[in-house]
Formats: sequence, C-alpha cells, structure tokens
Amino acid sequence: MNITIINNGNPIPSIHYGGTERVIWGLGYELHKLGHKVTFIVPKGSYCDFADVVFLEDNTPINTLIPKDTDIVHFNGFYDETCAFPFVYTLHGNNPEGSVAEPFTIFISKNQALRNQGKTFIYNGLLWDDYPKVDLTKKRDYYHFLGKASWKVKNLQGACEIAVKSNNKLMVMGGEKWTWANLKRKPQFTLHPNIKYFKQVNNTQKMAIMEHSKGLIFPVKWHEPFGLAIIESMYAGCPVFGSTLGSLPELVLPEVGFLSNNIDEISAKINTFDFSPKRCHEYALENFNSKKMAENYLEAYTRILDGESLN
Repeated sequence: MNITIINNGNPIPSIHYGGTERVIWGLGYELHKLGHKVTFIVPKGSYCDFADVVFLEDNTPINTLIPKDTDIVHFNGFYDETCAFPFVYTLHGNNPEGSVAEPFTIFISKNQALRNQGKTFIYNGLLWDDYPKVDLTKKRDYYHFLGKASWKVKNLQGACEIAVKSNNKLMVMGGEKWTWANLKRKPQFTLHPNIKYFKQVNNTQKMAIMEHSKGLIFPVKWHEPFGLAIIESMYAGCPVFGSTLGSLPELVLPEVGFLSNNIDEISAKINTFDFSPKRCHEYALENFNSKKMAENYLEAYTRILDGESLN
C-alpha cells in the first residue's frame, strides 16, 4: 500500500517538543517495516531516511503535493475535504463540546471518541527504540512533571502544590521558573525551593531525569485526549498520579498509578503508593508501541478503502 501521512505541525523528526510528530514518525517507520511505501508531507526542515518527504507549501493545493500513486492519505492536525484520494484524519486535540464525528475521523482514546459521538479510536504508540534503554534499578528520590507548562490546562500549579504538600521535590520538564504565570498561580508552590525547572528536553535528557523519578504528577484540568507524557513516564518505570479527566482512567490502571480530582488525596497517596518500575515499564512497552499502533491504523485504512464509515 502507498500511504501518505500529512501533518502541519513541527518538522520531523521531533528533537524536543512535538507529540504528534513523535507519533507519525513511529507510525511511518512501522508501516515501512511492514512493506508499505510511506510519504510524509510535512513542514520544511523535515527529513527522513525510511520515507519520502514532501514539504507542505502555503497556498499550494494539497492534491498537487500528494503522490499520484497514493492509496490512502492520513491527515494529522488538519484535513482538507478537497482531497481527491481516500483519507482518514486523526484528531490529536479536542473539538468543541457537542461536535459530531466525521465518518473518516480516528480518535486517540475511547473517551475522546465518545465525547465526539464517535466509535473508532486507536491509542498512540511510540517507537521505543528511539529512546535510551532505561535502568529500572536506579534509586528514585523525586517526582516529575512533563508537558507544556505554560498551558494552564496541564495544571503545573496543581503538580507543584501536590509535591510541596507531600514534602517532595518536583522536576518540571517543559517549563521555566521565572514566568508571569508562575508568579500569578500560587507562587508559594510554583516558586518553592523543592521545584526545579528544565526547559524542553530531548529523549536522552528526559529519560535521565525520569529513571530517578518516583512518578509523574499530572493533575490535568481538561479532558486529556491521550497524553504522551503518561506513556513516556511509565516506560521509564514511573507510575502516574493524575486527575480522572479524559483518557487517564483508560490508560492508568490501579497497578501503575492513582487518580483523583482532589489534590489533597493525591498528596497523601504518593508517599505510600507501592509500585513496580518493571511493571510500569512493561505495561507501556506492551500496550503503547508504534508497531501495535501501525497495525491498528492499517485496519482502519482498509475499512476506508472498502467503503466503510469509521463512525
């Protein structure tokens, strides 16, 4: 099959921040390994050694960019209904409340699908070979936050409050300390000496921090569509302590984390939660890998090519 994957976000491969970019990279790699021809249509600056790359051009009709021998197009970040080829669209974010799923849309969690009156969802998977091997025997003596800290719905303030109230250190990946937001959002927590900030980190830096962590603190305030921070943390042997919104109850089983919408409950739980780094790692490795994701997408592609509606 000739598959064209389109994304209008950041260039690939992703070095630092870029959730969708990590997902489509792993997807393309696995499709290539399975014998399919892959073409990426992505922003300038992208490169790839296992697939063709076409740069997304402003004001250029999408049908001009898509290779003529394409069997199916996979849109990410946006879709163009003028596309002359069969296509699917993966929704990586959240639609407005009350939205109704298009017949070609693929969601990334069951919760996200249900909130859009949809049916078809495929969990994200990552190409774990791109990540350093994790030492699950290392001493763990702090917690971490991973995400776009400036985005209010990710609730860095709540993560800092949980760490301070439980008398733990918190390593914040994806944020800076001296920001106006941190000064406004309960600085007694966000600027506390126990909170250490890192800016955007690559996979090596990320794993070096997380393999010493006792868990991801992730009290998000929105319906998280999926949450790559969750599976990256579990891959590093970390349980997840978060809210019950969005996909979290699907992804975070009781043996790999604790969920509550009460900050005091999470603060009380994290110091007594009994977890196995090996179990967390194996759970992520087995359930959220790029090969499994690619196989599920191939099934969805086939359904579209057979004239079925996905929702």
